[in-house]
Amino acid sequence: MIKFNLKVVGIEKPDEMNFILGQTHFIKSLEDLYEAIINSVPNAKFGIAFCEASGACKIRYLGNDKVLEKLAVKNASKIGAGHSFIIFMKNCFPINILNKIKNVYEVCSIFCATANPTKVIIAESTYEKEIGRGILGVIDGFIPKGVENKEDIKWRKDFLRDIGYKL
Repeated sequence: MIKFNLKVVGIEKPDEMNFILGQTHFIKSLEDLYEAIINSVPNAKFGIAFCEASGACKIRYLGNDKVLEKLAVKNASKIGAGHSFIIFMKNCFPINILNKIKNVYEVCSIFCATANPTKVIIAESTYEKEIGRGILGVIDGFIPKGVENKEDIKWRKDFLRDIGYKL
């Protein structure tokens, strides 16, 4: 019989900070993720942490901002799921780097890319002496509070133009 526990881990970060949480499969991913970000947005500041799932089982980290590296390591430590990675960023948004991240050969999936309050749902195996963790999914943000009306539509369109994503 397979035994496991479910855990919910909250992402700790400043309110407006964006991050990407995903799964990859190889230690080489760390440097490839670094290159994908820096080649997409050269002025981006970021920190990446990767949970190695075999061998030494270390949390590997890299980035160009020590504070963001520490934040990534702190959250990766809390999540502790094999082959997961987390990237915290400044001076860019997920929309600027997400496709490059998804195209890194080792990346298997992206669970979320958000600045919202986020909870990570984790399954922890307790089968015999084999203990491991995996991410089942995320809770990203809040429950909808209704359907947009004409004023909300205008706000949405104005917002996208104000931040430069639409003409």
